[in-house]
Amino acid sequence: MKFTLGWLKDFLDTEAGIDEIVETLNRIGLEVEEVIDPAQKLGNFVTAKIISAEKHPDADKLKVCMVDTGHGEPVQVVCGAPNARAGLVGVFAPPGTHIPGTGLDLKVAKVRGVESAGMMCSERELEISDDHDGIIELPGDTPLGEPAAEALGLNDPVIEIAITPNRGDALGVYGIARDLAAAGLGTLKPIEVPNIAGDYDSPINVHLEYPEACPHFIGRHFRGVQNGPSPAWMQHRLRAVGARPISALVDITNYIMFSFNRPLHVFDAAKVAGDLHVRSARNGEKLLALDGREYELEEGMVVIADDRGPEALGGIIGGEESGCTEDTTEVFLEVAWFDPIRTAITGRKLNVMTDARYRFERGVDPAFLPAGAQLASKLILELCGGECSHLVEAGEPAVPPKEKRTFRLRKDRVKTLGGLDVPEAKQKEILEKLGFELADEGEAIAAVAPTWRPDIRGEADLVEEIVRIVGLDELPSTPLERPYAVARPVLTELQKRQVRTRHLLASRGLLEAATYAFLPKRHAELFGGGSKALELANPISSELSDMRPSLLPNLIAAAGRNIARGFPNVRLFEVGSVYLSDEPEGERVMAAGIRQGMSGPRHWAQPPRPVDAFDAKADALAVLAAAGLNPESVQVDAEGAPDWYHPGRSAALKLGPKNVLGYFGEIHPAVLKELDVKGPVAAFEIFLDALPAKRRKGTAKPPLDAPDLMPLRRDLAFVVDADVPAATIVRAAKAADKALIDQVRVFDVFTGHKAEEQLGTGKKSVAIEIIIQPRKATLTDEQIQALMDKVVKAVEKTTGGTLRG
Repeated sequence: MKFTLGWLKDFLDTEAGIDEIVETLNRIGLEVEEVIDPAQKLGNFVTAKIISAEKHPDADKLKVCMVDTGHGEPVQVVCGAPNARAGLVGVFAPPGTHIPGTGLDLKVAKVRGVESAGMMCSERELEISDDHDGIIELPGDTPLGEPAAEALGLNDPVIEIAITPNRGDALGVYGIARDLAAAGLGTLKPIEVPNIAGDYDSPINVHLEYPEACPHFIGRHFRGVQNGPSPAWMQHRLRAVGARPISALVDITNYIMFSFNRPLHVFDAAKVAGDLHVRSARNGEKLLALDGREYELEEGMVVIADDRGPEALGGIIGGEESGCTEDTTEVFLEVAWFDPIRTAITGRKLNVMTDARYRFERGVDPAFLPAGAQLASKLILELCGGECSHLVEAGEPAVPPKEKRTFRLRKDRVKTLGGLDVPEAKQKEILEKLGFELADEGEAIAAVAPTWRPDIRGEADLVEEIVRIVGLDELPSTPLERPYAVARPVLTELQKRQVRTRHLLASRGLLEAATYAFLPKRHAELFGGGSKALELANPISSELSDMRPSLLPNLIAAAGRNIARGFPNVRLFEVGSVYLSDEPEGERVMAAGIRQGMSGPRHWAQPPRPVDAFDAKADALAVLAAAGLNPESVQVDAEGAPDWYHPGRSAALKLGPKNVLGYFGEIHPAVLKELDVKGPVAAFEIFLDALPAKRRKGTAKPPLDAPDLMPLRRDLAFVVDADVPAATIVRAAKAADKALIDQVRVFDVFTGHKAEEQLGTGKKSVAIEIIIQPRKATLTDEQIQALMDKVVKAVEKTTGGTLRG
């Protein structure tokens, strides 16, 4: 929410300066995000008068002007504005001035051979508006040499505050002034609501056919109006808060909305066919809105329709067909209250956000409709002329009975719940200034919540209001007493697993990346995504249109950007969510990493090699180990990797036939080509939420298990079919005797034409090293041989292979 200091002081009688106001806003919970002083940006600009304007000798469209800046001798300025003429008073920028609208810094320069020492400025160059048809024209009696910000009315600081969803009343300047008055920073000025009776009966009536969505509607017809530009003071204020001035009629509705949190709308009455009906939309109806988009409506959405069809979306946006233009001479003013829930649902379905929707969702005062209609009527008559009808009213205010809005505040509750000892008189003063009606009931205060505060729902809310206005910084710091002094751990096992995974991958030389959760559709389709359900309704960029189905595409794209900047051999990882469907269970937690290029830099002792699937497998198994899973219990499915991996150089990691833990391997060359990244790229993906829960074994460390006996090593080679995985041989060998066999490692694989010549067609030889660890006694030769026989039988039974002679 933005507002200017002058706008605030229209409603708050105070002598406080900007610094004190900002400090108080922060203290009472209206956090100030930014303070913008336009006078500082325009500090070097001054008012000046063109004394003479002669044609440039070498350019038909340029003029050589002598300008009186009010400080010393006139200066020569070359100006191309069509309205530059002698006697014009405008805004002058001397050399050395930064022009905010163009980003340029002025210097003394020659323009077509004629020296120019500064410039006369347009509104666009000062970022006042988009007007660049000519230079600014000020009244002829404007003093020369004074700051331009003061002459233009731009010396009013702008304050921006953050609004929490429960504080809809603070979306109007008057609500902010009320809070500051309650905090003792001045006196709230009463709203002077006129009583305009009207001169005739409105030709347009209102019918409420959807009372649960719009229970109350006030309208008024105006005729003989002239819809020109709004006054400069109103335009300055609207621009200051980020609203674009359009016309007097539209600007009046915006001014009332920003002032009092009371959204309004005006229809061009000449374009309305018959009466207005507030009803539910019909499936398939369409509305061409004021934002230029056509919306297809469905049942349940609130529309304001005439006899032809929808003319506006209730509480959200008006229609273009009945919008006001410069030719509008009669209008119908809409002042209505719309249900916040239905307004929010409609806005989300249609993906339209407006200032009106933003306010109705957060709470608009249902009792302010008559005042809003009268305040708007006064401005329309003053600025646009004409005459108005009697008020047209349909329905009743959606105001709950007072007994339902009355809450009891025990007089000691601010101290016992809020921790502040606030005198009873001070409590009452604060609540009354905030608009509560109070009655003393002895031990408690009965407080009727004002209609503009729908968020007040109990005694705790009253305590919060008092503590907030006194100042949250007044709360004393109180240490917690045992046993609550140390908070218990709150991280879930999955969260702990993510932390361990990050540390593990960083220790393996990978750099952590944080990428967007969305990506281009063509990238999503390469990695199994791109479905309609995962398209973003309102993407921040056309290149970020879909939710990511995997972490890999963004990591590979990041690697490509690093390579393009001269950083070869990229190693990246990320831990985060991926989206396989639009259902809740479709969001998965994944750890993924990539290694691109060579295994390392050039080195005399160890020549680098291209990264391959085994690098990715090592990373993947390390992640599983860090998560508490024994890698030896994981099955490797060489046929289970998805299409974005290189076939034959990738695999799936499984725990049982159905539980897929992840994938590893080299990325398919066609995918890398599409992503424009040089390969090879070895990658892995692990679904951290698919891992089984780690069994609790207590916090004590297990006893040290360090055998006293020396280990033994024996080598065996087996002839097996070429398609038998080496991991199958390793598991079979180790399972022969888990008590004595500590490790089994593959140290040689003999394949190819020579292997087939020696071993037979379709055969290969796999050699393993078996590490035997005696624990109770030294093994005899007979015991060792018996163990080796068990290993041979186990491998032969599992693989169908034979011991190589």
